[in-house]
Amino acid sequence: MNFSNKNRNQIIDTMKKETFDVLVIGGGITGAGIALDGTTRGMKMAVVEMQDFAAGTSSRSTKLVHGGLRYLKQFHVKQVAEVGKERAIVYENGPHVTTPEWMLLPFHKGGTFGKFMTSIGLRMYDFLAGVKKNERRYMLTAEQTIEKAPLVKKQDLLGGGIYVEYRTDDARLTMEVMKAAVEKGATALNYSKVVNLIYEHGKVVGAIVEDQLTKEQYEIRATKVVNATGPWVDTIREKDNSKKGKVLRLTKGVHIVIDQSKFPLKQAVYFDTPDGRMVFAIPRDGKAYVGTTDTFYENDPVSPKMTTEDRDYLLEAIHYMFPDVSISKDDVESNWAGVRPLIWEEGKDPSEISRKDEIWESKSGLLTIAGGKLTGYRKMAESIVDILASKFKAEQQKLFSACETRKIPISGGNVGGSANFNQFVESQISVGMDAGLTEEDARHLAKMYGSNVPILFDILKEKEDVAAKYHLPLSLFAKLQYALDHEMAVTPVDFFNRRTGAILFDIETVREYKENVINYMQHYLDWNSSMVEIYKNELESALDDAAFKNA
Repeated sequence: MNFSNKNRNQIIDTMKKETFDVLVIGGGITGAGIALDGTTRGMKMAVVEMQDFAAGTSSRSTKLVHGGLRYLKQFHVKQVAEVGKERAIVYENGPHVTTPEWMLLPFHKGGTFGKFMTSIGLRMYDFLAGVKKNERRYMLTAEQTIEKAPLVKKQDLLGGGIYVEYRTDDARLTMEVMKAAVEKGATALNYSKVVNLIYEHGKVVGAIVEDQLTKEQYEIRATKVVNATGPWVDTIREKDNSKKGKVLRLTKGVHIVIDQSKFPLKQAVYFDTPDGRMVFAIPRDGKAYVGTTDTFYENDPVSPKMTTEDRDYLLEAIHYMFPDVSISKDDVESNWAGVRPLIWEEGKDPSEISRKDEIWESKSGLLTIAGGKLTGYRKMAESIVDILASKFKAEQQKLFSACETRKIPISGGNVGGSANFNQFVESQISVGMDAGLTEEDARHLAKMYGSNVPILFDILKEKEDVAAKYHLPLSLFAKLQYALDHEMAVTPVDFFNRRTGAILFDIETVREYKENVINYMQHYLDWNSSMVEIYKNELESALDDAAFKNA
């Protein structure tokens, strides 16, 4: 069954009829990872997400699968080693959504990092993370640093360190993991909110779910229930009467996007600010994005927003490290804000609270996983599925195999590993051009969709006339049709934000083609006029938020 919005009713029927081994609440990267791990071991898995997949924290990160260099500063050595090694696995299994990015760490007189500490720190980082030879750190003199990044502050510059991080599209990474789980037999649905848990003999045996599109409520039954809802884990624990001991504390992170014509950043830079925080400035698709902030957050986690203070903080950070770049608030094209669900420890500053994940079990048997990072999603999933497997064995003599995800490509990742990815992309260009695309667009789609790209090329061969009828560029139409048929896109915001990232990194394209996309979605999904109005308003609001017009 295609993972399509058109199949929602069939998927809901399956959810109602089956008794699952595991029901996972939460369709972010953690829930997706658990679904893939459990399914590949032979467990019957269901996943429900109250918004769109990845709509919470998993589409609002710094978009790096990074090894947590700053953990070294806090002497969290084990965490650096584990997360660093996971980075390589994430890259290997999904090279189409993960790209090595050389990162410059400049050091200045009086800054947080000196030459010796930077050199030792990066070397230790490489060692702990098991970084391969051609990606190990090297040091630069002040002159070499300026050559690499001419925009960096020259006053009191002592040199720099270069090391590798991995850039990702966090929402697409989540989507590809979820699709891999579905391809292997998991049942997953977005816009499905858990309104209550179901109990028998004091044990949790499922949930009552409300379809957010039709408001229908139905039951999903499962032997085990996992709470992987990120910022909402305490909300689910409250329903379970088990919110005790450690609780979540949310912190907000904000990023701003500026066109390279205003901020011609060619080299990714990781730098410290006057208040001792670390900020990334990263080039991507003709833009530069800068983040992140770190402040405690008390409001609704569904739609955290950038404030004027957040924006000004990041602009000041840019002016501090790149003094020759003259940008103002008017040059900020778009922004995104997200919350990190951190496990609260009394008396700690937001940036000091550990990003470590923890698993709790309540009296009812509800398993909750909290904390953690995008990079560590596979390992977190392995930990909790190991616990589930041991419980099935102890309680029902039901046996499941060991974790297999270390070597399983995610959806789109069947390209023969990272070493063959570029060769794969090149092999697809002529096929894309035969489908009517320019060489540039064919390469772009092959890089973005990996081994799934032949499906997009086939869409164009079959429906080129439909793209023309709705006045949609071929590349955009292929993405749209694929998102509708294979990625459970329900709304225009799902498509423009989480399926393509256009609302953040290509906002002008969204403005230009939003009507055409809505018209096609209305035709294809058979929306009535009131639904069209709702989705139009939702998209306008998302555009206003991204462009910071709602301040």
